[in-house]
Parts: sequence; structure tokens; C-alpha cells
Amino acid sequence: MELAKIEIAPLDRSGSRVEADAFKVLFNPNSYSISKAVTWTALGAGSAGRTPTDRAVNAPTLTFGGGGSRSLTLELFYDVTEAINGVATDDVRQETNRMVGLTRIDKDLQRPPAVEVSWGAAPPANSDFPFTGVVSNLVQRFTLFSSDGKPLRATLTVSLIEFLDPEIDRRQTDPEFTTRRIQRGDTLSSIAAETYRDPTLWRVIAEANQLDDPLHLVVGRTLAIPKRS
Repeated sequence: MELAKIEIAPLDRSGSRVEADAFKVLFNPNSYSISKAVTWTALGAGSAGRTPTDRAVNAPTLTFGGGGSRSLTLELFYDVTEAINGVATDDVRQETNRMVGLTRIDKDLQRPPAVEVSWGAAPPANSDFPFTGVVSNLVQRFTLFSSDGKPLRATLTVSLIEFLDPEIDRRQTDPEFTTRRIQRGDTLSSIAAETYRDPTLWRVIAEANQLDDPLHLVVGRTLAIPKRS
């Protein structure tokens, strides 16, 4: 069985994967870290953060102040001293520059692209992957060089901050909506038949997602599926 490797794919304006620019890392990391801050504020806290004590309780009442973005950090190793999939490479930057490209402004987006980081088969709900985010920091360390000065090995430390499209996030957390990722061979009629048991309701899905051409679906895009009473 082939080892599943981390795959990184830039996303277009609609949040769909740009498959032509997707790539896999050379070697999976031994570990990764992911963090998320959740803000809670004590009732009655003043501007200095002090909370009046209440002798009747062991702790003050807390109010939810919002969720922070998740942060994913990967340390990726690159080595081109041997051929990669039968193809010899004499400069490791031919591989690492793919990651560098994700830090540069896309002329169509007017910003660096958001990316989807995926690893292996479909995980349980609320898992770390797939992770949608933007590269917030990139450190490249080159450690081995050829006789003509070309780098052959590198370690990249990549940090990503979660990036959520406000409209997509609203739909995913709205109890009136569910979501469905487009798979190869899907049509709006087949999705309507699957979710509503009625293929003629495909227009409901098209309108909810503002699809200009419902006959051409982008594989990998997440659709909002309005719930039916």
C-alpha cells in the first residue's frame, strides 16, 4: 500500500481546490502541532481585567467571547540527493518553491491564496484535516549543497492560520443548512435525490450556492444544502 502523503492545494475565489497547482510533500512530518484559542470573559470584569469577587460562588460566571482561528505548524523535510519518482533533481528549491508560491500575492485574488492541507483518508468529524488556512510564516533552512552551490536538502517550518470564508462558515454553522462536498460524477439532480429524495429540487441547491452554471460542478467545492421541512 502506498504511503499517504500530505497534500496541499491552493483554493480559488469560490473556495474550490485548484487541482492543477496541488502538490504533495516529499516526506511526511514526524509530528505536527495545532492550536486554537477560545475566549471567555468573567462577568463584571473591568477595563483592567479585575473581576469583583462573589463569596457565594467558587468562580465567576463566564461569558463566551468568540473562537479564535486554529493554527497549524508543520516541519517538512526535503532531500533531492536521490531521484524523486524516477526523476532526478539537482536543486531542492524546485520543490520548496511550491510552498514559497503560497506566500505570494495571486494577481486574481489580490492576496496570497488560501490552501487546503489534507492527509490520508477521510477523518472523523472535527478532526485536524483537512485544514483550510493561509500561510502566516515560512522559514526555510538549507543544510546540504552541491559543488556548484545548489541546495540539496532543506527543512521548512510552515505555520498556517485558519481561513474561513464568512458565508461558507455561516452556512456550516446555521442549523437551517447542511453541507455536501462535490465528488466526481455528481450532478445537482443526483445530490438533490440523495439529500431530498427528489431530484427535481436541484434548483434549491443552485440558488442557495449562487451557481451561475449548475451543469458544470467543480469537484471538491463544498455546497450548502438548505434543510427541507
